[in-house]
Amino acid sequence: MKVLSHNWRDRLSVLVGRARRDLLISSPYATQEGTDLVASNVTPTLRDAGHLSFVTDLSPMNVCQHSTDPAAILSLSQHTGRSTIRHLPRLHAKVYVADDEAAIVTSGNLTAGGLLRNHEYGIEVTDTHLVRRIRRDISELADLGAVVTGATLTAYCQAADELRGAFERQRRSAARAIKQHFEKTLRAAEDDLIRMRLAGGALHTVFAQTIEYLLRKHGPLPTTSLHPLIATLHPDLCDDTVDRVIDGKRFGKKWKHAVRTAQQRLKKQGTVRLDGSVWQLT
Repeated sequence: MKVLSHNWRDRLSVLVGRARRDLLISSPYATQEGTDLVASNVTPTLRDAGHLSFVTDLSPMNVCQHSTDPAAILSLSQHTGRSTIRHLPRLHAKVYVADDEAAIVTSGNLTAGGLLRNHEYGIEVTDTHLVRRIRRDISELADLGAVVTGATLTAYCQAADELRGAFERQRRSAARAIKQHFEKTLRAAEDDLIRMRLAGGALHTVFAQTIEYLLRKHGPLPTTSLHPLIATLHPDLCDDTVDRVIDGKRFGKKWKHAVRTAQQRLKKQGTVRLDGSVWQLT
């Protein structure tokens, strides 16, 4: 295990160069400077036959504030044989894993600030058992996010340009119409991400997977404990202040009903059982 501070950028370059089968990246923010660093160190083996797993937070405000650049992530995904991009709101983990060889856990995002300007701190791990544990933990968390296809990410890049333009215009203007246009554009982008999160399925399917994850991680839990944990993982789907309708489906205030449906379906499948007031995996 090695402590990383100002030189972590160099160690990340080395880590990427060690990946032959799979490179796993968890970075809430990602910009062109960061993805260029990764792309420039991808090996021919990884590029031709390997797999990139990338989990990030594509939330519209991150895009507006230039914290995350969807185009940079799209470009990076084209530097490996296969790639899986996932969107998970409120992601905070910054983790980089090369096969079972090495992992970096750090405070640094895959951005110019995280790599060059900020005072970051972290560790590099090369113990195989611990690297596998880190990979498993991040992969299970990433599975709760939405898979973003290349076509979807391309379309979102175009929406991001319009969103950033509307954001800058409303910052410079006091005109109500301009601010209303930005709010409308922001809401449309948020709705697009929710569609992507559900991938044409039902809300309770997302919650069912999340309940299984939480029970594995925390052990048996009552519904009163599950609710805040689910809301923390899926803030975009669990807003009590909004009763949003997208494509004829209701979100927001109805989310607890979807949790109940998920619990009953998991129970019927034999995946979970209710012991008194506590849910647990069977």
